[in-house]
Amino acid sequence: MTDAVYEVRDGALWATELARGPWDPNAQHGGASGAVLMRALEQVDSGGADLQFARITFELLRPAPLGELHVEAKIVRPGRRIQLLEATLSTPDGVEVTRARALRVARAPIDAGTIRELPAGHDRSLPAESPFGERSFPGGAIEVRFPGGGSILDLGPQFGWFRLRVPVVGGETPSQLQRLIAAADFPNGISTELPWDQYVFINPDLTVYIEREPRGEWIGLDARTRVVKDGVGVAEAILFDEGGRVGRSLQSLYVARREG
Repeated sequence: MTDAVYEVRDGALWATELARGPWDPNAQHGGASGAVLMRALEQVDSGGADLQFARITFELLRPAPLGELHVEAKIVRPGRRIQLLEATLSTPDGVEVTRARALRVARAPIDAGTIRELPAGHDRSLPAESPFGERSFPGGAIEVRFPGGGSILDLGPQFGWFRLRVPVVGGETPSQLQRLIAAADFPNGISTELPWDQYVFINPDLTVYIEREPRGEWIGLDARTRVVKDGVGVAEAILFDEGGRVGRSLQSLYVARREG
């Protein structure tokens, strides 16, 4: 049985069942494709500059299929203090399914401000049951826990803890940023305002702002979603590790009633 979200086969990446999302059995969850593109971005040589990631935007152009995929990453704006990078995930016949653009900035010896502490009362003592099945990204690759024993199907704002159960790529230990991105695509998933059995919520993008690199396996999301009218929504979350705030994520949403 596969124990990773992706495998390397003959120089190409293969998305396994553990990359599967909730809407289509043949399409990936955005957290899966985001995490593997984060891996590609981290491998781009900085040219000797001491840089850190500050912002990453993912555009989910088409449903990313399971199976063979190709990843490319490069610098599109070089620099010693600021660099702009781009990474793409494509099918074997060259169809681009997901694109990422990332900003790296130089580290600077300053100590301004303090880290926002984790809100009180957000323990992770109770594991949450997933309605999506074990052979999927939200059901098998990610472990979710809610303070007080909440559910991923509960409506309204919610705080949840997320942890990768398996490697992003087989045989590798996920980086801290890969862990962060894998969780950062879940704000609407845990804070929707409308019932899952009546509506679909598809995010065509994800932007993550990184204030500092997280530590530890667990990523906390203080999430909320707003759906006003005409099929448009916005989901956002403040991101935490066990030591406090690490950043923020934002998603645009297409919202519609389920057919049938």
